[in-house]
Amino acid sequence: MLALYIDPGTGSMLFSIVIGLVTALYFLGKAAIIKLKFVVSGGKGTVSKNHYPLVIYSEGKRYWNVFKPVLKALEKRGVATIFYTSSEDDPFFSSSWEHITGEFIGEGNKAFTRLNFLEADVCLMTTPGLDVYQLKRSKGVRHYAHILHASSDATTYRLFGLDYYDSVLLTGEYQKEHLRILEGQRNIREKDLVVVGCTYLDVLQEKVADFVKKDDSVFTVLVAPSWGPSAILSKYGASLLDALVQTGFHIIVRPHPQSKLSEKDVLDTLEATYQGVDTLEWDYNPENLLSLSRADIMISDFSGVVFDYAFLFDRPFLYVNSEFDSRPYDSHDIEEEPWIFRVLPEIGIELKREDFGTIKDVLLKAYESTSLSENRKSARDVAWQHRGESGERVAEYLKKLLDNYSAIEYSEEKG
Repeated sequence: MLALYIDPGTGSMLFSIVIGLVTALYFLGKAAIIKLKFVVSGGKGTVSKNHYPLVIYSEGKRYWNVFKPVLKALEKRGVATIFYTSSEDDPFFSSSWEHITGEFIGEGNKAFTRLNFLEADVCLMTTPGLDVYQLKRSKGVRHYAHILHASSDATTYRLFGLDYYDSVLLTGEYQKEHLRILEGQRNIREKDLVVVGCTYLDVLQEKVADFVKKDDSVFTVLVAPSWGPSAILSKYGASLLDALVQTGFHIIVRPHPQSKLSEKDVLDTLEATYQGVDTLEWDYNPENLLSLSRADIMISDFSGVVFDYAFLFDRPFLYVNSEFDSRPYDSHDIEEEPWIFRVLPEIGIELKREDFGTIKDVLLKAYESTSLSENRKSARDVAWQHRGESGERVAEYLKKLLDNYSAIEYSEEKG
């Protein structure tokens, strides 16, 4: 029997083509039915039973802190909302809601298929790559809003990550400039760029206040990279971890959630290599706060977790980014260096490969330095605006959009 193999890239492309054709036929058929009903009803408007005012989609429970403040603010305002999630055990289901309905819609292509047929006035997501990969703009959705889930540059997504959203909710004013440059270069429609603050940092800040003091008897180093070929684990792997283990410090390695999917072989090899090393642990918890709170110092790369750590705990960190390959990212199309790389030397200390042999001294020097604290606070003011207000600001923006669409519908009915 002949087996047919389709590589993941081709499979993704075929999925996109098929879903594109099916959704086009679906909405063409739907339009014809609505037109027929309009004629039969004597010109009276008809509304689809599957059309929702506001839909929020979460890729999974690790994004709960992003959406929690928004949902609470919407609930307080009495805004009817549908919350779709790709985690069956999403924390959303642990609370009772009067105005918000939640549903587990599956993962991956199953979730994307559901979303590609969505009918809503507004859809809010953290998912980049709308209308680029499998997740397509549904003809039944009027407005797509993206909310950032990191306080770093909005151009550190993969290419075209935010191009086809109608609005992007930012954590700081500084993120606007480069998005506008991309819009001009690519000749795409300008998005509504709204600075709302950082929802998940607001949530974490509340939790940090309740944390007990860390154990000062153990010096702990947290390795918290991003993912991909330019990130720490893929680029340096055992050469860095070997050096850290030799310091005698306690090491926590917390891979990016995407690493389990995109670089599983790298993680499997490293975990096997350090199996039985008592001073090294792996952290895959959905929330990173416990590891952040335990660490005396962090090592990272271009991951936004650097700023989480610096802004929430005001503790030192080392970063590795001198060989960062920007080609897969939107920032590659921007002449100016991303803000995160410009500010890193001001708030942290760069770790180079040649430092691995003396990494214990490098770590202790960074830990004992007091000159970087003020710079970290200044960077926080730039990247994390409206602290403690983000959920309310997002809800207010979404309600404004919904009110505008309601007014348009009322005007059309009267007309």
